[in-house]
Amino acid sequence: MKKLLALFIFILFALTAKAQSTEMFLESESRFGFDETVNILNENITAGGWKVLAIHDLQASMKKAGKDVAAVKVFEICNPNHSYKLLAKDNERIYSSLMPCRFSVYEKSDGKVYISRMNVSIMSKQIGGLVDEVMTAANNDAEGFIKTVIK
Repeated sequence: MKKLLALFIFILFALTAKAQSTEMFLESESRFGFDETVNILNENITAGGWKVLAIHDLQASMKKAGKDVAAVKVFEICNPNHSYKLLAKDNERIYSSLMPCRFSVYEKSDGKVYISRMNVSIMSKQIGGLVDEVMTAANNDAEGFIKTVIK
């Protein structure tokens, strides 16, 4: 009986851990091809008053290392109005490692293009306070940009 109970607890724990890990990241399929998705997002982010700090081409980086992977670009975006609220306070500056906002655009072997990002809502709710307020506002903006390309 103890072994059965232990097995049940283990399975429940494993299922819960798997559910939490998949909830930590969101993946959405784009309605467009890879380059078009990247271009539309870049234009919409800039038009939305945000800064595109960098677009890392991981496929090109891997190619330089002699590795072949499908197309992957990681966007780093920032809105100084959101960032300032956290960076201006000593107590909140610890969360600067969450900045800038990031998401990736990539192709899979199915030929489709996807956008991946951290589920900021889960993390910000756990932190609470000003961090939750700022991260929720920033996330809402970023999701607005992403919604312009997803199915």
